[in-house]
Amino acid sequence: MSLANGRHYLAIPGPSVIPDRVLQAMHRAAPNIYTGALVDLTTTLVPDLCSVARTTGKVAMYVANGHGVWEAAVSNVLNAGDTALVLATGRFAVGWSEMAAQLGINLRIIDFGLRSAIDPDRVAEVLTADKGHQIKAVMAVHVDTATSARNDIAALRRVLEDAGHPALLMVDCIASLGCDRFEMDGWGVDVMVAGSQKGLMTPPGMGFVFFNEKADSIRDTCSNVTHYWDWRPRAVPEDFYQYWDGTAPTHHLYGLREALDMINEEGLEHVWHRHEVLAQAYWAALESWSTDGPIEINMSDRESRSHAVTAVRIGAPNGTALRDWMTAKAGVTLGIGLGMAPAGDPAWHGFFRIGHMGHVNAHMVLGVVGALQAGLVALGIPHGKGGLEAAVEVCATA
Repeated sequence: MSLANGRHYLAIPGPSVIPDRVLQAMHRAAPNIYTGALVDLTTTLVPDLCSVARTTGKVAMYVANGHGVWEAAVSNVLNAGDTALVLATGRFAVGWSEMAAQLGINLRIIDFGLRSAIDPDRVAEVLTADKGHQIKAVMAVHVDTATSARNDIAALRRVLEDAGHPALLMVDCIASLGCDRFEMDGWGVDVMVAGSQKGLMTPPGMGFVFFNEKADSIRDTCSNVTHYWDWRPRAVPEDFYQYWDGTAPTHHLYGLREALDMINEEGLEHVWHRHEVLAQAYWAALESWSTDGPIEINMSDRESRSHAVTAVRIGAPNGTALRDWMTAKAGVTLGIGLGMAPAGDPAWHGFFRIGHMGHVNAHMVLGVVGALQAGLVALGIPHGKGGLEAAVEVCATA
């Protein structure tokens, strides 16, 4: 007998839960892709996307996932032989650097490990020593989905300014946009990439590159950029068919329009605050359980934790056992411990991740916390008491 029958909850760090309003907006016949309502709708997306990113710059939309816009961003500002400084706090900055390396970019990587955020002082040492300004870009991830590390992007801009270094600041916000506070212009970010499937609450398949005038001026010198990834035509959405370089992602556009309407109705500041409170509810539960047993939040420093995803250490084989129990018995799917141990290493089974991004509220979070507590009891995994009560207290006093 299983208690999982009913509406399943996908509590992984993307793709996130798609709101019914978004699904209903997408449930329509195929539209005209040359003129008319869809073209008019697309032009309305640009200011609202830029508003979520807090920028007066430009945004290029692509039919692509996050890996696609990684390549697009690098292609438009870096040439083969250029050097980029990569700041790694988990799997995803490494992945972006691997993409850049295949385009001929020379990499200097500072690896901060799997449990630490970026240390600005170490970055400052490298940039200050780069007297000839060989480093053309600093690449960082705002929130690393694997480790749940959240990096201080504003501090990186201060480091660049203090060093008098002209390198571009390039940031991956795929996991954080619309979840964690991000101020593209206020924090001095030159290039930012994001995807549709997390805080923007739309199915996977659309990617975005936001860029300012400084980055666009460098585009003039780039030989890496190809016809498809060129962001210049995509900054003019009125030229619709040329903009998409073919068929537009028609139904994604309808869904994204509805998702942006939902963000606007709630207010971005309130969206950020909701994510912060719900993340703290998970943290309160996990910290209560961690008082007796193997459970441990991967990022010990609260200031370095994402409000969109929480990575948890629980020891092998408990991670896989708990994830399997949650799926089979409670109707909840948790994220795997991506990048936390080498493939084939039994330690891989000692992790799980909880996604709390986008369309998520108190009853969803408290339901997952209650199911997790039931799973710990059912599997006999040692844990401290009061996890659910601690999460309730956070939600009750918010």
